[in-house]
Amino acid sequence: MQAIRSNMLGAGISNNKVKYSRLAADDDGYIDLQFKKSPPKVPYKAIALAIFLFLIGSLLIIFGALLLSGTIKVEHPDRTIPVIIIGLLVFLPGFYHLRIAYFAAKGHRGYSYDDIPDFGD
Repeated sequence: MQAIRSNMLGAGISNNKVKYSRLAADDDGYIDLQFKKSPPKVPYKAIALAIFLFLIGSLLIIFGALLLSGTIKVEHPDRTIPVIIIGLLVFLPGFYHLRIAYFAAKGHRGYSYDDIPDFGD
């Protein structure tokens, strides 16, 4: 037994630094701390990217609509539809993630910053 104890102390395991606490008999082995949520981490980079995508997509949609309606004269009118399509493809993810960020900031049920992909800080 002494050899095991000396090996444990030699490996850096000290028995005087371990803190134990006795669990209550009526809580079925659960403690309140394991159900406590940590404060939400706001993904600022992802929200900034969503704002950028939203604005660029909005501008492309507006510009494409002005080209399509003839307000802005263009030599090749068949090139206006791709501007609108690209605008929609850029606008939609920006709008989606901004909506999640907005409702998560307001504290609506079912919305969380965890639903927005984070780029790692």
